[in-house]
Order: sequence, then structure tokens, then C-alpha cells
Amino acid sequence: MSTAPDGTVLAAGCVLWRRSPWGDDGTEVCLVHRPKYDDWSHPKGKLKRGEAALAGALREVLEETGYRCTPGAALPTVQYTDHLGRPKRVEYWAAEAGEGRFTANSEVDRLLWLPPAAAHHRLTQPRDRQLLLALLDALHSA
Repeated sequence: MSTAPDGTVLAAGCVLWRRSPWGDDGTEVCLVHRPKYDDWSHPKGKLKRGEAALAGALREVLEETGYRCTPGAALPTVQYTDHLGRPKRVEYWAAEAGEGRFTANSEVDRLLWLPPAAAHHRLTQPRDRQLLLALLDALHSA
């Protein structure tokens, strides 16, 4: 696990999206359910020692969702205190999903592809909702 000199836990993730497979020009966002916390969030995880944030974000997306992805715009960095009381900083990117297939595991037991409005309501943490809005802004600016 990588930490900053001040002890902050360093992590990274992506707000994973795809074009709707239904041909309606819509966008869908990937949410993962973590049974340990019983929450819905974006794929993310702690960086390995010496790992670059973007490399860690792409690794975590693949591990948690089974999808490879193409990173896009950097999204806001999120800082909060984790469940153990440690400061945590998570860097995020927008990322378009490529090929892949989800397989449930001990970290992530469910995955949903949802339209943005439904994803906004399903996300557990307000900070994750802000990231979703940042993704939509980035996609509309592209």
C-alpha cells in the first residue's frame, strides 16, 4: 500500500462509462457493489508502493469490473477519512469501457450499468455523485 509522507493513504479509480448497447445514443455508468461496506461506488483501490496513480486506476478497474478501459479526462481528486480513521486521497479519471466481462469476487459482488440519473440515485456517497457530475461535464465538453 502506498502512503504520502503525511500518512495519507493513496488510491485511484475511474468513473467507468460506455455508450448504451441499446443504440439510443445514451451513456451508461458502471457502479460496483462492495459487500464489505454494503455500498455502491465507482471502481477504485489503494495504490501499490511506487505505482503511478493512473496505472493503479486502470488496474483497479480491471480487477473490480473485469473490463479494460481507455482513460480520458482527469476528474476531481477526492479526500476523506476512511473507515479506519486514516486520511485517504483518491485520484480519478473518466474512462471508457472496452472489452471485458464481470465476475463476482470477494471485493465486488455485483456490477450495474445504469443511465446517469439512475446511477446518481444508486451511489451511496455524495462524493461519488459529484464525480458522476464531473464525468458528465467532461463528456459534454469533449
